[in-house]
Amino acid sequence: MRNSQDSAPQTATIKNLSQAVFTVNRHAKTATNPKYLYSLKKQALQKMIKEGKATKVGLHFSNNPRFSQQQSDVLVDCGMYTFHIPPGRDDFEKLPHLGSLDQSVRNPKCRMGLNEAKLILEKYTGMKEKKEPSHRSYGRNYQKPVFKKLGDSF
Repeated sequence: MRNSQDSAPQTATIKNLSQAVFTVNRHAKTATNPKYLYSLKKQALQKMIKEGKATKVGLHFSNNPRFSQQQSDVLVDCGMYTFHIPPGRDDFEKLPHLGSLDQSVRNPKCRMGLNEAKLILEKYTGMKEKKEPSHRSYGRNYQKPVFKKLGDSF
């Protein structure tokens, strides 16, 4: 049986927020709708940077550039964790370029569920997930076929 303090979402400390961002980021890579999870991560990290709970370290070359040969991501240091977010316009002028990503540096593991992490970050950022309507509502309603007796006309 769970304790009552385990089921309540944790407070917004730097450790809890960084663990929540780590959990959301890890699940977003395999989620069916990663767009919301990535935007939740980005909003949380930007708010943490504004509040001084996280700092932008520099730029890294992206491992997965989208439409170009090279793309850079901003490296954000948050507690014991580091994350990447898309760069802004002024990031290229203000931040140093750190070159390629160091594969030996890893974030520490944490044991936090996705729902708990989403609750913490949604409470912190004020974002809410929009529920998409099910695909069944788009189809026509089913009508039973009408049978007429042989020889009758309508």
